[in-house]
Amino acid sequence: MAGKKCCRLSALQVVLIVLLVIVTAVCVALAAVLIVKTNKKETNPQGTPYLIGVGRADCTGPPAEIPLMGYANSQQKAAGIHTRLYSRAFIIDDGSQRVVFVTVDVGMISQRLRLEVLKALKEKYGELYRHDNVVLSGTHTHCGPAGYFQYTLFMLAGNGYIKASIEPLVSGIVKSIDIAHSKMKPGRIYRNKGEIYDSSLNRSPHSYLNNPEKERSRYKTNTDKQVLVLKFTDLDGDGIGMISWFAVHAVSMNYTNRMVSSDNMGYASYLLESDKNPGELPGQGGFVAGFSSSNLGDVSPNTRGPYCVNTGLPCDYLNSSCPIGGTKMCQSFGPGADMFDSTQIIGHNIYMKAKELYANAVDEVTGPVRFAHQWVNMTDVTVKINDTHTVSTCKPAMGHSFAAGTIDGGGDLNFTQGAVEGDPFWDGIRDALLGPPSNETQKCHHPKPILISTGEMNWPLPWHPQIVDVQIIVIGSVAVLAVPGEMTTMSGRRLREAVKEELKSSSTFKNTEVVIAGLSNIYTHYITTYEEYQVQRYEGASTIYGPHTLTAYLHKFCELAKAIVQDRVSELPVGPEPPFFTNVFSLMGTAAADGKPENTSFGEVLEQVLPLYRQGDGVSVTFVAGNPRHSGDIRDKTFVTVEIYDNRTETWEVVYNDASWETRFHWLKGSNRESNATVEWHIPQSAPTGFYRIRHFGHYKELQGLKPIITPYEGSSDVFTVTSNYYYSDN
Repeated sequence: MAGKKCCRLSALQVVLIVLLVIVTAVCVALAAVLIVKTNKKETNPQGTPYLIGVGRADCTGPPAEIPLMGYANSQQKAAGIHTRLYSRAFIIDDGSQRVVFVTVDVGMISQRLRLEVLKALKEKYGELYRHDNVVLSGTHTHCGPAGYFQYTLFMLAGNGYIKASIEPLVSGIVKSIDIAHSKMKPGRIYRNKGEIYDSSLNRSPHSYLNNPEKERSRYKTNTDKQVLVLKFTDLDGDGIGMISWFAVHAVSMNYTNRMVSSDNMGYASYLLESDKNPGELPGQGGFVAGFSSSNLGDVSPNTRGPYCVNTGLPCDYLNSSCPIGGTKMCQSFGPGADMFDSTQIIGHNIYMKAKELYANAVDEVTGPVRFAHQWVNMTDVTVKINDTHTVSTCKPAMGHSFAAGTIDGGGDLNFTQGAVEGDPFWDGIRDALLGPPSNETQKCHHPKPILISTGEMNWPLPWHPQIVDVQIIVIGSVAVLAVPGEMTTMSGRRLREAVKEELKSSSTFKNTEVVIAGLSNIYTHYITTYEEYQVQRYEGASTIYGPHTLTAYLHKFCELAKAIVQDRVSELPVGPEPPFFTNVFSLMGTAAADGKPENTSFGEVLEQVLPLYRQGDGVSVTFVAGNPRHSGDIRDKTFVTVEIYDNRTETWEVVYNDASWETRFHWLKGSNRESNATVEWHIPQSAPTGFYRIRHFGHYKELQGLKPIITPYEGSSDVFTVTSNYYYSDN
């Protein structure tokens, strides 16, 4: 009995045991909650650095015979290099998710270019860099080689699909991402905003005025003047890169130019990278400065405005034409004396503002990295705009005013902007050659008079895309909208405002700065407001999915933003994948074998330099040359060097190459397959005095039997002297 008694538990002991169990359970529960909260902790809270990588790579294609993409001028074929083209990549990772933004010196990103880049990235990185977290955006230079499209209309404008054009673009973009990937390290991002008031004007003010007065009264100007800058630094505060967005067309270099050129945006990059990479040649050095396009659809850099070049009188306000010469004579210029001067002025203005904003950026970007992407069939989007009405997009079609061009480059035929009725003559030719548009398409696009019903034309391949990318990437307090075309000023304002309103519903994104990256991922021409579309100037006539195109994009981008806010991106439908056509065609023939004058050799000087020049002068030398197409992949190479003699080392040092603003490489194709290369060097006032020479490098092709043989060559000018004045003495 005594043993049994000692095993009994008193009431007090029972209570203590129960309390111990309860306390233990509570502790376990609290620990579990703490663990869950720790795991769900917001990535990149205040003060936590991102992983950041920046990279730049040459993506210049063949600078000879290939059409330049932008003005749709069949006579504008490459014949030299003004400045090289670069891809600039920025990778941002918050420890959980990663995004890539790439700005490329190219007219626009085509669907085919994007698909080939993504294919190459997948082969190299697996699923790390994909269609949903990579944005490719074009600066919109109109002076880069064409030939990187897969839809018939674009292929006809660019001599088809040209492997020699698209391969350096794909390789250059991928290489810039490779470099950024290899250089990733902890760092910080800062944002800053400002305005530029002297570098843009609205080239379709009549269309802009058709927007509601109440809406217009909220803005001081009819173009967006704001500049957004992202500053990237390492943990020591040293700058590693910058992205700037500003809305202006890269058309300071006009349609008479024949040289490959990165235009005003490229010049801004050139200046800032020269600042941050002292002593380096263009394209070298670790600091990367990307100047990206935005909602530039109706924005021109030609700030002197349009006038009739044959009379000096103002153009007709409504249709931008002249009494004699029509739209071709109505041209906009400025602010410089010529296109080179204008490019320099506009580029310098953009650079100066970006440099100022970069230097004063203190608003740190913090918060998570997010992204959302969908493929959308833009020919079949229906949006409910109120309880009783829905609107829909259309099959693609181009209006009559598309053929009129703009004040930055008018069309050759007798079309005018603002046409809301067809022309029996041109409609008859269209019907005979291409067939008439269907009644359904005409009704859908009203009041656009359809010139080419591209959405109903599929031979030999579809003339325009149906499947379009819509995409948002969020980097902390900055949301980048990858817009697949050229949004006008007011279209961009509406889109930014709508997405910002959607993001504000979450405390995480309530202070987000929303910016548009134009010409991204795929090219679909223009995107006007519904009201601007009614006027049918060039931009409205080129809004290919009809009057409700913007409404459809507002709906789709807001859906993406809502999914990001609600953390439901994974529930978004992926959408129909775009096609990758295997039967693309090329209209480019093989470059012919090179000829040369009798008793000369390739690289020999035909027109020699002078013995003496002054700072500020221009030097010119002409060589017997081969076709630059025979040089193959020219990335990271040069056709030109300017070299100074170093007396200390008794060696020649390269101080400029064909990527430098100060040089111009002109290729002139003559008769009998002979060609010349003229190199210009515009001597800066800051150039050191001393002895210089100019060298030219190239390749020529000859036939040995039926076998083509490619041979490198080089040539050099005489040595010449640069001095501060002509009263030079070597005593």
